[in-house]
Amino acid sequence: MEQVSEADSCSLENYLSLPDHSMDERIAAARKKLGASTVLLGHHYQRDEIIRFADHTGDSYKLSKIAAETSAEYLVFCGVHFMAESADVIGRPEQQVILPDLNAGCSMADMAEISQVENCWDTLMAAGLKPGDVLPLTYMNSTAAIKAFCGERGGLVCTSSNARQAFEWAFKRAEKILFLPDQHLGRNTAFAMDIPMSEMVVFDPYQIGGGISPERLRAARVILWKGHCSVHQRFLPQHADNVRAKYPGIQVIVHPECRWEVCQKADATGSTERLIQLVTEAPEGSMFAIGTEIHLVNRLAKQFAPLGKKIITLDDTGCLCTTMYRISPQHLAWALENLVEGRVVNRIKVRDDIKHWARVALDRMLEVKAAS
Repeated sequence: MEQVSEADSCSLENYLSLPDHSMDERIAAARKKLGASTVLLGHHYQRDEIIRFADHTGDSYKLSKIAAETSAEYLVFCGVHFMAESADVIGRPEQQVILPDLNAGCSMADMAEISQVENCWDTLMAAGLKPGDVLPLTYMNSTAAIKAFCGERGGLVCTSSNARQAFEWAFKRAEKILFLPDQHLGRNTAFAMDIPMSEMVVFDPYQIGGGISPERLRAARVILWKGHCSVHQRFLPQHADNVRAKYPGIQVIVHPECRWEVCQKADATGSTERLIQLVTEAPEGSMFAIGTEIHLVNRLAKQFAPLGKKIITLDDTGCLCTTMYRISPQHLAWALENLVEGRVVNRIKVRDDIKHWARVALDRMLEVKAAS
C-alpha cells in the first residue's frame, strides 16, 4: 500500500466543497470494497453522520483495544490525535492507523507539551524531591510522548474509570503523584480518597517554578498539572441548580473532567461508559441532566425517548467538542476512497522509542486493573 501526503493524494478540497449527505453512498461503497481489511472506529463524541458508519463505538482506550484485537490492517480512527496515537501504540506492528483530519486535536492533550513536563520534573528535583519520591501519572487524554515520559519514570496511564486504582497503586510506591494533564480529574480523584485540598497544588507551566514555592511542592501529596477539557470545564455549579429548579426529581450526572464544584453538586459522576450505563439501567420515566459532550447527550436522548426517559444537557447552550467535530463525512470519504485506490493518507505513526515507553505505561495500567 502506497503512503502519500495529503498534498499528493486526490484533492481533499474537492471533497470539502460537497454537502455532507452526498458522502453517504460513497462512504458505504468504499467500506464495502475495503471489507475486513479496514475497521472504522467512532468515538462517542463524534457526530451522528460519522457514528452511523462505525464498526465500533466507545471511548478512546476501548476503541484502541478493540482495534488491536481485530484482523484489520487499517484502523480509521474517527476521534482526535492522541486517540490515534494510542491505537498505534497498542496495535500490532503491521496495522496502520489513519486519522481522517490531522487538525482533529485535543485541547487538553495540547496543554501538556513534553518540553514543559520535562521542565516541571526538573523543577520538582530542584525543590529537593528525588525520582523515588514522586510518580508521574497521565490521563489517557495525553500525547504519546507524555505517556512515554510517565512510563520511563515508573508511572502509568489511567482512564477516568480507573483513576482511583491508579492513584492507590502510585501511593504504594511513592509519597507524591504528579498528575497530567487534567487538573479536574486529578482533584476529583484525590478528594474522593480523602486527600485534603491543602495537600494538592496546581503546577502552571507558564509560571516560574510552576507558580509554587519549593516548600509547597515538598509538602504536597498531589501535584496537578494546569490543564482541562474545554468542553467539561464549561459546566458550572449553577447549571445543576437551574435544572433541578426547572425539573424537580431530575438526576444530575457528570464526567469527572468537570470542575470539583460541579461534581460535588452531582448525583453521580463517571466515565463516558459509566454515564451511558447509568442511563441504560435507570427505570422508565427517569430524568437525567448530563454534564458531557452534546453529541453523546443528544444521541442518548433520542435512543431512550421511546422508554419515556428524559435526557437533557446540563447546560442548554450545548457543549460541543469542536476538534472532534472536525472529522466530517467529507474527510472520512476522502480517507476511505484513498485506501480503495491503494493510498494511505494521514497515517499516525508513533516513534519507536516513544512507543516502547508509552506501551510500558499502558501495560502497567492493565496490571492495575487486573489486580483491582
